[in-house]
Amino acid sequence: MQLHVQIIMVTRTRKGDLFLLPFLLYVAISSAKFSQGHERSFGTKFELIHRHSLQRNQNNVMQHMTRLEHIKLLLHRDITRQRAISQRRGLKHASAVIRRQVRANTRVTNDRNASGKLPMHSGADYGIGEYFVSFKVGTPAQRFMLIADTGSDLTWMKCRYKCQGATCNQTSSGRGDFHPDRSSSFRTIPCSSRKCKIELANLFSLAHCPSPLSPCAYDFSYLYSDGSEALGLFAQETVTIRLTNERTARLNNVLVGCTESSHGTFETADGVLGLGYRNYSFTLKAAEKFGGKFSYCLVDHLSPKNVSSYLVFGNDKQATATPPDKMLYTELLLGKINSFYAVNIKDISIGGTMLQIPPQVWNVNDQGGVILDSGSSLTFLTQPSYQPVMAALKHSLSNFSKSKLDIEPMDYCFNSTGFNESMVPKLEFHFADGAIFEAPFKGYVIDAAEEVKCLGIVSASWPGTSIIGNIMQQNHIWEFDLINKRLGFARSSCT
Repeated sequence: MQLHVQIIMVTRTRKGDLFLLPFLLYVAISSAKFSQGHERSFGTKFELIHRHSLQRNQNNVMQHMTRLEHIKLLLHRDITRQRAISQRRGLKHASAVIRRQVRANTRVTNDRNASGKLPMHSGADYGIGEYFVSFKVGTPAQRFMLIADTGSDLTWMKCRYKCQGATCNQTSSGRGDFHPDRSSSFRTIPCSSRKCKIELANLFSLAHCPSPLSPCAYDFSYLYSDGSEALGLFAQETVTIRLTNERTARLNNVLVGCTESSHGTFETADGVLGLGYRNYSFTLKAAEKFGGKFSYCLVDHLSPKNVSSYLVFGNDKQATATPPDKMLYTELLLGKINSFYAVNIKDISIGGTMLQIPPQVWNVNDQGGVILDSGSSLTFLTQPSYQPVMAALKHSLSNFSKSKLDIEPMDYCFNSTGFNESMVPKLEFHFADGAIFEAPFKGYVIDAAEEVKCLGIVSASWPGTSIIGNIMQQNHIWEFDLINKRLGFARSSCT
């Protein structure tokens, strides 16, 4: 069985200008029972939906933004996320236990369950750079728009647990909250259980347990450096998905979070669809049903028309139109940097010249390493790799005057009159096992304003983790084979 999700790339023009827009991933899921005999022969595919046609009942904060204003907002979000990733990597189980005791009256979460069939749409209307998914959970199914995030482990929705009176009809997000009392398949996890105390400790379950049958609670707030928080309780639920043969299927006993309080980043979403690699994650739940792998393909973020991107669970090669012999493969380092998807880089070359970056920069066991992240838009390189990469790229642009625009933390923008992409050398990531990823030109040279471009690579502190963001990943299919622990990639039109 395969699951297939479409991502929507959207752009807006203003006085003829193309806007750099982040993406959101929408996941559509429907209800029915698994048909055991035929599921593995099919995948799931979703129609592309332009963001202008989305019926969302909220203010369009991006509508009047200039391209430059949008990039600054995107950068702010990316910087915050990068700090959170670094902070999360440094956390130890002991500190989580201390935190559970200190915050005994709150709850902790991590985005984790994510898989199924998901349609992806642009997130420009939401002012953030992630993908959103339309997700159906419960019996009967209730639908939500969730941030799809490979850096999160728990799938959670804003929730009204045991609400009473008129407040049950109010919503915290302007759309709708999950109502457990309306779902016959909702089951909480007792706080006295081994699952809560031990198995969910890495998902930041709380030690607070007023009675043996009280729900197991979580508090995910201290993982976010921007002050965002998500407080709630764990539960088992049913998630509904649609297959490519137009049938529907149900994943039972999926771990989800019922978030009763959330602030910050999450205010523009109904919750998070966690695509991280960890026990109880939705990714693993879906992957075990659909061949042990998932893949996605992201279209050019500056495309002037609606074109589709895909998120697929299973082996639906037809969905991505990429022949297997065109795929390159490299080792996927699972469980090395938390639940992120890490890869083993050997070096970076610019214009065919290897930069001889110190190997410890890429060593996941020595405070370095590289991850692919769907939730970051731009690419971050730690200082020992950032400096030589930027020096080589800047040298190729020496004939262009530096722009006076201040777009921190991007430290090099230039006046692009007379510029064409052949003037910039190829940037290639060389994997330790011989595979080479040639980054798309538009992944590291970003349109910032009229006649102004910037090198879209951002510096990260060392020691630390480098991040290949979703703009750098565009116009490629990325296949995450969780069974064989390998990452496949190839150029693709994603249509």
